[in-house]
Amino acid sequence: MRRRVWPGHPYPLGATWDGKGVNFALFSAHAEQVELCLFDPRGQREQERILLTEYTDEVWHCYLPDIRPGQLYGYRVYGPWDPLRGHRFNHHKLLLDPYAKALTGEFKWHDAVFGYRPNSSRADLSFDRRDSARYMPKGRVVDTAFTWADDKRPGHPWPSSVIYEAHVKGLTMNHPGVPAELRGTFLGLSQPAVLDHLVSLGVTAIELLPVHAMIDERPLVDRGLRNYWGYNSIGFFAPDQRYRQDSAHREFKSMVQRLHEAGIEVILDVVYNHTAEGNHLGPSLSFKGIDNASYYRLVPGDERYYDNYSGCGNTLNLRHPRVLQMVMDSLRYWVEEMHVDGFRFDLAPALARERDSFDPGSGFFDAVRQDPVLSKVKLIAEPWDLGSDGYRLGGFPPGWAEWNGRYRDTLRRFWRGEGGLIGDLASRFTGSSDMFHWGGRRPWASINFVTAHDGFTLRDLVTYNQKHNEANGEENRDGERENHSWNCGTEGPTKDPKILALRARQQRNLLASLLLSQGVPMLLAGDEIGNSQRGNNNAYCQDNQIGWINWQDADEDLLAFTRRLLKLRHRHPVFRRPRFFEGRRVERLGLKDITWVTPEGREMQHQDWLMPFARSLGFILGGEACEFDSETGVETIDDSFLVLLNAYHETIDYRLPPAELGRAWELVLDTRHADGLGEGGLFQAGTIFPLGPRSLVLLVRRGGVEGHPIPRGKGGATS
Repeated sequence: MRRRVWPGHPYPLGATWDGKGVNFALFSAHAEQVELCLFDPRGQREQERILLTEYTDEVWHCYLPDIRPGQLYGYRVYGPWDPLRGHRFNHHKLLLDPYAKALTGEFKWHDAVFGYRPNSSRADLSFDRRDSARYMPKGRVVDTAFTWADDKRPGHPWPSSVIYEAHVKGLTMNHPGVPAELRGTFLGLSQPAVLDHLVSLGVTAIELLPVHAMIDERPLVDRGLRNYWGYNSIGFFAPDQRYRQDSAHREFKSMVQRLHEAGIEVILDVVYNHTAEGNHLGPSLSFKGIDNASYYRLVPGDERYYDNYSGCGNTLNLRHPRVLQMVMDSLRYWVEEMHVDGFRFDLAPALARERDSFDPGSGFFDAVRQDPVLSKVKLIAEPWDLGSDGYRLGGFPPGWAEWNGRYRDTLRRFWRGEGGLIGDLASRFTGSSDMFHWGGRRPWASINFVTAHDGFTLRDLVTYNQKHNEANGEENRDGERENHSWNCGTEGPTKDPKILALRARQQRNLLASLLLSQGVPMLLAGDEIGNSQRGNNNAYCQDNQIGWINWQDADEDLLAFTRRLLKLRHRHPVFRRPRFFEGRRVERLGLKDITWVTPEGREMQHQDWLMPFARSLGFILGGEACEFDSETGVETIDDSFLVLLNAYHETIDYRLPPAELGRAWELVLDTRHADGLGEGGLFQAGTIFPLGPRSLVLLVRRGGVEGHPIPRGKGGATS
């Protein structure tokens, strides 16, 4: 019986089930012929090839009324094999649909997946006739129906957000509260024990390392490793199979639904700057064989080679309208169909290069800004790529937040004891207005972090001076060399109680600084329990006990300390202001929104900022200097807090600010103590407070100015 083939439509792209049949549509501007290949349910036997005779607006399409969800498929695309002109068509290679919403089957490295003959004398200019189908995963037609019930996006305002960066597998593989069969999966991440931890911690959003369909690089596979982090995408619509128990598509949705029920937003780390096909010597898996000259940025005048702003061999060509459309369609799909709440864009400047340089007015930014769906979700840029002008921190358009790498480096350097940083530290603590205060941007544009997936964990930051990446099999050459870390006197694990106590205090110092800073804090999953990666600062290929969080040896004191800090942050709006500080004085209170103070108890002057040996900083957050919060529409009045930081190895005596700023100060936080408080206490204004070595303290103003009693923050100052 001959299969019925109808013309179908050029839109939407991909394989779309409409309840009666499936429409297939594939963009290729330079192809000469396209075949749709249908496979048996196991994906091992090619059952039928259907020639797509309809070609509309550079889209090849057909409609198959007899096809149902679950059908496996791929494409063979005919055209010129002319690498010197940027064309790499080879119909012997089965290709993945760029719009495939699910993949089935394992990718297997074999020379047949290359368009050329890898062992030939002419390298990538040769032509390979071996069929790659048996080594390739297959696209699977998906029925996207799902019972979302009354799923609601938590919709946390940016100033109130706290981000928790995590890996689906790393978060759950060792978690004692996750059933063994669900560990490492989307369903495992949404188990009650994990949700309870996130809620009790106080985070509002989980930012997941890439979950798009990906493949492991051949050198890693040859070394018995894999791309654990997942920054090697091959499909921008399909959840990766490695995180599923049965159906990755349905299980991802279930995970999002449960996280939303717990009040937690889902942010995806997405990789649209490059694909897993690599450079001119890489395999032909999808885009390269469908229309290489359209999908990738090629070197002008030498189209055999690729522009490589990603450092991974290629760069997607978002200057092409169809490639830009694919990225926009992908983003909208994850928001509208999968209900995610935002995105963190890996190597974001690569998406905004019109010619060669970064362009804040690029087509990508314009498309996102005017989009009625995407303009309303959380957008976070990693503001650097590998181009010559690739470090663009502070240069992204209004509406975007950015990973603040300068915040990370300044905090690390200060707490390891470097002098002359207090001016920079003050800017980082107050939302980095020197970089973000333009175009109506707010403090939330700064995503503050001390650690992230790329680099040392918090515990390793205070345990190692040097990276220890030998397990990666690259002779410790990989990973960042300068980590601004300090091992507190001994490299690696030790039983010395003094060193262990100092390391614990340094972790508390860094966490307290992060969670008391203006802007949006981001925690690395596991830092709250003292997780270690054994000194590996580039665990991208460690899908094992190095990369997975060690829940069994959790530091319960550190966890309690982190929870206490986040509770304090959520209770007091003075730590999450919607606007930058202005130094504005409220005359009736004799108080500014922020006042910088010296150890002598006076307000800092210009010359005080210039001391190269300075390793301490003090400031008053004037919570009573109320402001109008445009996000809530109410006046925000809070307690006033005194923050004192000392990165010096000796005690520094601070004279507490005088009576006109409050009659007494109550100790709220002291990082010298495991519980963050110790004995606490009330200290009279004008008296000396001994600020211990390498410590941070937080005090709240008590007593008030005569005639102006102090309004308390929500629930009071102490947690």
